[in-house]
Amino acid sequence: MKVLVNKVSKTKIKFNLKKKTNPEVSEAISLALKNKGWLAIAKRISSSRRMYSKVNLSEIEAQTSAGDTVVVIGKVLGNGDVTKKVRICSFGFSKSALDKLRKTKSEPVSIAEEIKKNPKAEGIKVIN
Repeated sequence: MKVLVNKVSKTKIKFNLKKKTNPEVSEAISLALKNKGWLAIAKRISSSRRMYSKVNLSEIEAQTSAGDTVVVIGKVLGNGDVTKKVRICSFGFSKSALDKLRKTKSEPVSIAEEIKKNPKAEGIKVIN
């Protein structure tokens, strides 16, 4: 992630921020701009929504271990199951995904909340 930080233009991110109409997305970008560890994610969030991903729980299960913090830039869908407790940060969760996450006592949170709690972006995994 350090390699990407050098190639991120804060000016471009701020320009793209003006185009965003979703207050949750705007807040996440604003918070990410203030924290250097989140700049690469801010760049991705400020891009077109077409660049956002839809990730199934089965993909999260395969790529994480217990106690991980995962950032999904987009939406988490409920296909598959999660058997371990993970913290998932995303802009949206399907109803079935939320139900399955509650069963494993995993923690679904917004990206803005995670930026406030973890300003240095320590220990996060980005899943596309």
